[in-house]
Amino acid sequence: MQRLHAGDIAIIDHPDLDGVAAEALVARRVAAVVNLSPFITGRYPSSGASILLRASIPLYECHDTHLAEVVQEGETAVITGDTLCLNRLPEASFSLERLDEERAQRLLSLAQQRLKSELRAFAQNTLEYLQEESDALLGVLEVPEISTSIAGRHAVVVVRGERFKQDLIAIRNYLREMRPVLIGVDGGADALLEMGFKPDIIVGDMDSVSDRALHCGAELIVHQYTSTGRISPGLERVQRLGLPHTVWRAPGTSEDIAMLLAYEKGAQLIVAVGTHFSLLEFLEKGRRGMSSTFLTRLRVGDKLVDAKGVSRLYPRRFAWREFGWLFLAAMMPVVVAFLLSPVGRDLVRLLYVWLRLRLRF
Repeated sequence: MQRLHAGDIAIIDHPDLDGVAAEALVARRVAAVVNLSPFITGRYPSSGASILLRASIPLYECHDTHLAEVVQEGETAVITGDTLCLNRLPEASFSLERLDEERAQRLLSLAQQRLKSELRAFAQNTLEYLQEESDALLGVLEVPEISTSIAGRHAVVVVRGERFKQDLIAIRNYLREMRPVLIGVDGGADALLEMGFKPDIIVGDMDSVSDRALHCGAELIVHQYTSTGRISPGLERVQRLGLPHTVWRAPGTSEDIAMLLAYEKGAQLIVAVGTHFSLLEFLEKGRRGMSSTFLTRLRVGDKLVDAKGVSRLYPRRFAWREFGWLFLAAMMPVVVAFLLSPVGRDLVRLLYVWLRLRLRF
């Protein structure tokens, strides 16, 4: 996503495109989006396609898996009608199916009808995994040693989730004045950099964070899954870049362990920005349940607050120093004008004579 430029054709493989990914594509001002998977599978009413259509970005689905094998990043592609051609392979063409507003609304209506059964399955999976993950998340955690000091400080956990930019803007004054420990979860580190803040710690599987963020000097903690069959997709990437890092094998999502890290290291307050909690957000992330998130919030307890609450409870303090400098700057032209006037010059001479008589010099 970070390598896209305005006018590019984005070729993705993302079933049920989520809102965060769609907003990122809109921000990159792509010319069109070609998805190798359905934008709306019908499992639930995903929001990504609607966001792109509202931005007047043409959407196409390509069911030819051969495109993924032959396309190369940066090469020139042309969409003519419902066909995509690669300049490098003029003899090859790929059929596309256009997703317009009418078809998208029809698919979303069908998905809305299926939402009840999806919710039932989601709840069942949550209960099944609750016991399995509770032993690890509510027991004694083996938290890795880190060099960043968190004890007694506020910690802000930033996830590139729904409305994360608005949340960051809402607490910008809080970030500047309280200077909390900034923990970016994967792409959340890029969100902090875009706002002018440098993350202190980056936690995650390192698959959606940019190289710029990885090289910013933050402490890197790679989330390794507890299942031996699953390997963190970004571990090899961090090793290839030669960056110092710590591997933490823990259950749950990366945002869960970021909160647990802040909690176990003694954070006074944990502020969540863009974190996931609604059903649709979890479905968009491909989660079968929310047991780890539920248990994490049980463990963290009243130390966790949402960014929106912080912005309401933390109004900007009145800065007397700033007011003093502003007052002096405003008075300077007044003082200069007075001293240059006849009355001002007479007053200065009178003061000079009085000081000579007083001090006898």
